[in-house]
Formats: sequence, structure tokens, C-alpha cells
Amino acid sequence: MNDRKLVLENGKVFEGKGFGAKCERVAEIVYNTAVVGYQETLSDPSNLEYIMVMGYPVIGSYGLTDEDYESQELTVSGLVVREYSKYPSNFRYTHELDERMDENGVPGISGLDTRELVRIIKEEGSMRAMIADINTPNNECLKKIQEYTVPADVVAKISTKKVWYSRTLNYKYTVACIDLGLKRSLIKMLKDLSCNVVVLPYNASIETIMKYKPNGLFISDGPSNPYDIENVIETINSLKGKMPILGVGLGQEIIELAYGDKLFKQKVGHNGCNIPVRNLKTNKIEITSQNDQYAVDEESLKNTDLKATHQNVIDGIITGVEDSKNKVIAVQYNPAPTGDDDFVFERFVKLMGGKKNA
Repeated sequence: MNDRKLVLENGKVFEGKGFGAKCERVAEIVYNTAVVGYQETLSDPSNLEYIMVMGYPVIGSYGLTDEDYESQELTVSGLVVREYSKYPSNFRYTHELDERMDENGVPGISGLDTRELVRIIKEEGSMRAMIADINTPNNECLKKIQEYTVPADVVAKISTKKVWYSRTLNYKYTVACIDLGLKRSLIKMLKDLSCNVVVLPYNASIETIMKYKPNGLFISDGPSNPYDIENVIETINSLKGKMPILGVGLGQEIIELAYGDKLFKQKVGHNGCNIPVRNLKTNKIEITSQNDQYAVDEESLKNTDLKATHQNVIDGIITGVEDSKNKVIAVQYNPAPTGDDDFVFERFVKLMGGKKNA
């Protein structure tokens, strides 16, 4: 029996079966094209304040595993799937998806035609939506949707409140990380390259950052409108040229703003782990994981010291930039080891090479 519905800002209503937390939720709705990795998607801090539509039809089939979270909790506002699998088959799983969603206050709805839903979002653009009880009047849902605005403090909500450390044996470098919504997998990549990581709140002062004598500065990915976190822009301007800087996702957007570039919100952002990007230096194609809603205006990029290094193959959006003079590099996607020297974290570590810690 259908007991929940999804109401879109355009008035379209989808009825389905509920799972997860028994609550209503209003947020911006986006879709994700990944075939696997729903746990990483649902726990990615970059997806805070999103209702996530999974394009792959069956979700929940391998449960959740303690080691695979990108953050401590599920971060999405809601989950929409074609079919929810109640019985995980995976020797590693420790929780069922429904169970963790209930614990984290995340409502879900299944039994919808997610193909139609993805087409609507793709053609009309990202919009607000609401997961509600089937008996809630549609006009009441639409009123709540119209009243909803994306919070300007999502980075403040998701960022660490205190400094913490992630250390590795026989480290060579210390990296200060500005946490805008940091994923565990990114810390692991830095540790694998002999880096101790000092994770700081998004509003950490220059004095606090420099107290740890970092060899490099890492600006993490995260949610939010990049124009809402001006203090990080000021931090980059103050430290540019003093140490190597790497930005990922939202970190790239912040770096671009620090250089005076203009950003725009895309009609439909990039959400998935199968997005092709061309390396403009090597002409190689990389298959990347992305979750972004903003992009740089390519014309504004021409008037700054940043040069494009990567470009989305499908829509031409710039997905990587660098300032070789000041040792600043940034990519829009979430890096994965490529096995060659052009892996962005390898490049970042090489830029720190002249300043090893004792």
C-alpha cells in the first residue's frame, strides 16, 4: 500500500512506499547516476540539504558497512529509489539501509518511476521537492516547498567544530585541511602519500592555520553556495604563494572566487561516479566522481592567473585549474588514484617536496 508521496516544485506528484525515517522533508532534489556506491553518496557531506534520486533501480542490496562511510552519519535530506532491497547480501555489511536512515532522520520513498523523475530534473533543472505522508494535501506540500530556501550556513553545520588530527607513520609533510565537508576517503589518500593531516574548522584564522607549520593547504569539498563562505576566500588570498594549495569540489570553486573568477549555478549539476573528464595537458580521459551544482564562467577565467587543466567531456565545463607560479591546483571532481604522476594528490605532494618536516 502506498503511504508516501514525492511532490515537486512544478506540481508533479509521485506516490510510493515509504522506508527510513517516518518524517517529512523539504530540500532541493538532484539525481545521481552511480551504479554502485550508494553508501558513499548518502554519507557524503557534499550532499547535505539534497533529496537524492538514485538512477540505478535497486538500492540497499548490499547494506551498509562501517568502513565505507564518507562521514559519521548519512547526510542527505531524503532518498528516492525505484526499488528498495530489504534483504542485503554482503558478507561485510553491518547495517541495513532502512535502519540507518531511520536512526539519522532520513525519509525514503520507493516504487516511483525514477526514469521519469530523472528526465524531469534534467529537462527542467534542479528544483525543490518534498517527501510527505500520502494524506498530506498537495496544496499544503506546495506551500511548504515555496517557503523553503537553501540555508546559507550548511558548511557551518557540517564542518568540524574543533581541530583534529589524522596521522600516518613516517610522515614527510603536514597538510592543513580546511573542512568544508571533508570526506574520509580524501584524508586516506593524503595519508597514503606520507602526509599528516590537521583538520580545521571552515572559519579557522590564518594564525591558527600557521600554528601547525603546514607544508601545504588543502581546501576540501563540501555543500553550499560558494559565495556564502567569504572567510575561506580571504584565507586563500592570504596564503597564496606562501605554500602549495589544493582545492577539491567546493574547494576549487572557492579558489576560483579568490582569483576573481565568476561562478554560475548549473541547470543540472553533476552527481555520479561515471563522469568523463579530459586532461587538457595529456589529452587523456578520466572517469570521475562528481557532485557539484556550480561551475566557473570560462570567459572570466581568461582574465586571471588560473589556467584550465581539465574539462568535462559532455558539457565542456571546466573541471580543473592551476596557477603554476603560486603552486595552486584545484579540481572539480573527487580524485581517485590514477597510477601515474598526474594524479592530483601526487602533484600536490610534489609541490610540497622542497619543504619536508624534520
